[in-house]
Amino acid sequence: MIAIGSDQGGYELKQEVMGYLKDHGYEYTDVGSYTPESCDYPDIAAKVVQMILNGEAEKGILICGTGIGISISANRYPGIRAALCTDCFMAEATREHNDANVLCMGGRVVGPGLALKITETFLTTEFSQGERHIRRLNKIEENYNDYINE
Repeated sequence: MIAIGSDQGGYELKQEVMGYLKDHGYEYTDVGSYTPESCDYPDIAAKVVQMILNGEAEKGILICGTGIGISISANRYPGIRAALCTDCFMAEATREHNDANVLCMGGRVVGPGLALKITETFLTTEFSQGERHIRRLNKIEENYNDYINE
């Protein structure tokens, strides 16, 4: 299951990505925005993140105008590794090396053709589980926990 959401800046691109997901047999839940009217991206990010953290979705896709604000919002939650990707190399690397669980894109930055290739790459690339990558992911969590417990 994939949770997908956007604000108004990513609404049109989200429609394209959902078409790709449907055509390729992916199960997904659209958490909004359901119209191109203005809305607040932190609210959309929170809905996608909650689905992942509650085990209702394995991965998420978030789209705003640039992808920046929505990725910052998603990354505020422990256990979320949201990656802003503007090309396929970034999507592949973040899955292989960072085990990213949320793909973020900018609807005003990435065109639909490239966005669909980025989405495909993100969804089909596995985490490499190499020792150095696991060590680094553990350090992210440890450093966060150390900061919270200070």
